[in-house]
Amino acid sequence: MQRDAAYLTKNEPARNTCRFQYRIVLIPSPRKAQSGTPETCSTMTDCRKIIHVDMDAFFASVEELDNPRLRGLPLIVGGDPDGRGVVAACSYAARTFGVHSAMPCARAKRLCPQAVFVRPRLDRYREVSNQIMLIFRSCTELVEPLSLDEAYLDVSRNHLGERSATRIAEYVRARIFRETGLTASAGVSCNKFLAKIASGTKKPDGLTVIPPEEAAGFVASLPVRKFFGVGSATERKMQAAGIHTGADLLRFSVEELIQLFGKHGRFFHGIARGIDLRPVLAHRERKSLGTETTLHRDILEMEAVEAVLLELATELGQDLTARAICGKTLTLKMRYQDFTTITRSCTDMAGFSGTDELLAQLPRLVAATEAGRRRIRLLGLSVSNLLPKNALPRIPKQLSLPFSGQKHDLTSALKGMG
Repeated sequence: MQRDAAYLTKNEPARNTCRFQYRIVLIPSPRKAQSGTPETCSTMTDCRKIIHVDMDAFFASVEELDNPRLRGLPLIVGGDPDGRGVVAACSYAARTFGVHSAMPCARAKRLCPQAVFVRPRLDRYREVSNQIMLIFRSCTELVEPLSLDEAYLDVSRNHLGERSATRIAEYVRARIFRETGLTASAGVSCNKFLAKIASGTKKPDGLTVIPPEEAAGFVASLPVRKFFGVGSATERKMQAAGIHTGADLLRFSVEELIQLFGKHGRFFHGIARGIDLRPVLAHRERKSLGTETTLHRDILEMEAVEAVLLELATELGQDLTARAICGKTLTLKMRYQDFTTITRSCTDMAGFSGTDELLAQLPRLVAATEAGRRRIRLLGLSVSNLLPKNALPRIPKQLSLPFSGQKHDLTSALKGMG
């Protein structure tokens, strides 16, 4: 047996690494088949070594790092608790009260009246994130950031010359703690799906490994809500079909799952068997660009809607111009007073590359909503199907009336279509 794929699992003391104790479990390398090609890893068709690293309560931890007096307190990073802000992040002390990200700050305050609220400092978080990403890239070129505080690493080949993905994960977590003072949790397995699930298993400050031969059993016991790509709507649809766990998914053929879930059915069929062939992409292409705002008060008047949309369109248009990109699809997001959220989209092959193009199409998107009849608490704009600005064909554009030169009277247009 070649001992070239060592995985470590948390257990009783054996050796001290990165503030934890581990025992080593050796997984044999794939044997050579008669054809000279390696066999698959157990039931897997994927023998890569993937690490998913997720910082622990990142925004809140940075605030505690910069202000030690906050340590141990129920800390919430977000907006005004007496206003309309939402929770961007919170400490583990705050989570014990039921507080979580994306929750309205007012509700978080009701759940935890003693909580300390601080406003987000994105520039500071980006600064620390850059330090962490440099640590990742010192190990491998195949680093796929998912956000400021998490990333996938493919360490099948790595700069350290280390064969054990778990030892690399230990090394990465130790360096992050030494160089930033922050803790991270990591998951190690043979694909992205399993590695990400593993990283959340022993938070905070944990390391979990799913060896290839244990993948099928692990996935079989997993609730479907934990599966990548399964949101609340898909979970309800799965439950209606009698699918509650990975084991339930195994009862369905790929054709049946495609019939139930469209193109995602093939993916669900694979991950139910522990198979996820998605590569770690060092250069992920941005799929959309957008901006949104939660309003300080619910608005009903169309003049107020127009003012917010004009501000959002200006911000998004300037961002598109600065990046020299455009998008073929414009999407308006609207959340009503009762938290019902709707989107309305339109596609223009000539593309949206600046504020004027955005404003020209907004009236017909707004006309397809209940703006002016229902109070609104959130508005957002985004463009997708992105391309470099110079990659679009030259298509003459017909600007929507009314307009005066390049400045559109959005209020009149909205009233005219309401």
